[in-house]
Amino acid sequence: MKRLLTAANAGLALSILVMAFSVLVAYPYADHFSMGIQITAHMAMIIFALGLKVSYVLRLVALRGLGRPMH
Repeated sequence: MKRLLTAANAGLALSILVMAFSVLVAYPYADHFSMGIQITAHMAMIIFALGLKVSYVLRLVALRGLGRPMH
């Protein structure tokens, strides 16, 4: 369960970083990127939002398995 918790935390961190980067590319700095990259950034937002949710659920499962509070 500790390995699952570590992997889930890493997944959360990665998802948050990629989501933040994707939002920056897709919206405030869109003028600096080609249309293809902007489309990729929008798709990445959807994919990594899913990754964020799955990582959070896995984190809760690991915390429950370890008997730790889930917050």
